Amino acid sequence: VDDYPDQVIGCVGGGSSFSGLYWPFYHDKVKGKAPKETEFIAVESSACPKVTRGYYTYDHGDTAKIIPLVKMHTVGHTFIPAPIHAGGLRYHGMAPTVSLLKDEGVVQSRAYNQIETFDAAKLFTQTEGIIPAPEPSHAIKAAVDEALKCKETGEEKTILFLLCGHGHFDMQAYDDYNSGKMLPYEYPQEKVDEAMKKLRQLYPWLNHELPV
Repeated sequence: VDDYPDQVIGCVGGGSSFSGLYWPFYHDKVKGKAPKETEFIAVESSACPKVTRGYYTYDHGDTAKIIPLVKMHTVGHTFIPAPIHAGGLRYHGMAPTVSLLKDEGVVQSRAYNQIETFDAAKLFTQTEGIIPAPEPSHAIKAAVDEALKCKETGEEKTILFLLCGHGHFDMQAYDDYNSGKMLPYEYPQEKVDEAMKKLRQLYPWLNHELPV
């Protein structure tokens, strides 16, 4: 396709698939080869909001604290995932590279609950004939939102998003959504703050901005 994106959008759990999508365009930006300014948007689940509501600090990548401390956006290595359907987005921390670029303002972030994302997944299925997995439905939701903004303003944009999974193993999730059993869960900020207090107690030298 002889076009270049104005926006690059991907869902994020740990950040690997999103990194594979946006890094080539970020490389163009750094090298001065990009023909236009491109926005990079990382979309996560509100049930695990490490980038939008977590803290940027040093944390372990696992509950057993075997993995060395790495600076990342995190909701705490003691995080216990809620029983949501986007299982691939329930990791407590974000990749160090994505975290750094988010902290520097290069990467934007937003979070949606699973009702919002399944609304977008339903629309995508009806219009494109493809049933997306719950995880990339977060990116679809963001892409739809951006397209609707363009419709309102009359602005033309090329929006690139990553459809990184088919929903053929997620029929129970769609059944829960269609039957009204699905809940719009959001992880409480108090739990994030409590996890950060425990992390600060474990490592007193950590970021002074963490809750005490």
